Amino acid sequence: MSQPAQGSRLAVFLSYSGDGGVERMMNNLVRGFLDAGYEVDVVVLKTQGGHYQALPAGANVVKLGTKHAWLAVPALADYLRRVRPAALLAAKDRAGRAALRARRRAGVSTRIVLRIGNTLSASLAARSALRRWLRYRPIRRLYPLADAIVAVSRGVADDVVATAGVDPKRVHVIANPVIMPGRADGADTCPDHPWLRNRDRPVILAVGRLTRQKDFPTLLRAFARVLAERPVRLVILGDGEDRAALLRLAAELWIADAIDLPGFVDNVYAWMAHADLFVLSSAWEGSPNALTEALHLGASVVSTDCRSGPREILDGGRVAPLVPVGDDAALARAILATLHTPPDAGTLRAAAAEYTLERSAARYLELLTATGRDESC
Repeated sequence: MSQPAQGSRLAVFLSYSGDGGVERMMNNLVRGFLDAGYEVDVVVLKTQGGHYQALPAGANVVKLGTKHAWLAVPALADYLRRVRPAALLAAKDRAGRAALRARRRAGVSTRIVLRIGNTLSASLAARSALRRWLRYRPIRRLYPLADAIVAVSRGVADDVVATAGVDPKRVHVIANPVIMPGRADGADTCPDHPWLRNRDRPVILAVGRLTRQKDFPTLLRAFARVLAERPVRLVILGDGEDRAALLRLAAELWIADAIDLPGFVDNVYAWMAHADLFVLSSAWEGSPNALTEALHLGASVVSTDCRSGPREILDGGRVAPLVPVGDDAALARAILATLHTPPDAGTLRAAAAEYTLERSAARYLELLTATGRDESC
């Protein structure tokens, strides 16, 4: 890991807009940077959700006074002029573009590294051609100005190259810092839930924001097929705007009594360790952290073969089943087969070995502390 020079300061720029995976991964990286001896400014837009409250002790929070990335450019430029951090890591597309504009406005040499955590083309696929063009145009103009770009999976890297037109040599794949030292300590504690405390049938678990990306309607339809074959229950952890629609669908499928949506929970590991099966039903992902966590615990998993992380994490389906996106019949068959014959826990754990804080933070620091414009593979 790169050793900090005296007075070395790094900045991390993001918006805490909820309890999503991006915020948690950035908190983990901040922890890794602090542990490596760097001073870290966390430059924030929105400050919502539990992850903002859980920022590591020792980080210096800098609030820009606006909640929108494109309005934050003047304040961010002022911060860069005053503080002059050695490097700034920007999370997500809008924050990255704002950081590049702010550096140009400030006239400083701060190194800018963008972190892209999702396949932008997949998230924009349902938009009109005009809306996609309006989003891609500034990306193609600004991304080539970044000193380096981090993609959380090879699929995301390929998408960045295709959508932004940047040199593939300047896009680096770095696994998310999902596995934290001591994070699984609470996995032995059984959650206080009657379906897990007094188990009389298998419990299937899903985790994620209740949004279109996670495609929980397909999971509910698959679950209805499974329930017709054997007694099971389904728990979905997370909150989001689709909660009411999912509850209506569950009622229409006559499965409402067999599902529960407890909302956001602090100790997801405990749920994963005590459920019988973890299911990822997403329509698209960058690198799904919940899937990696479940593997780390040796939990049986089933996943959609969505762009772009699951196929890489599950070694093309050799570690655990991959099914087509949106195919509830195929998902139901995979769930039933895995419940009947669970895979080897050691093989599952080995698939998550790369996703540690130590490895990830070291790779990020190599990019953030490099000198000159990045042209390496």
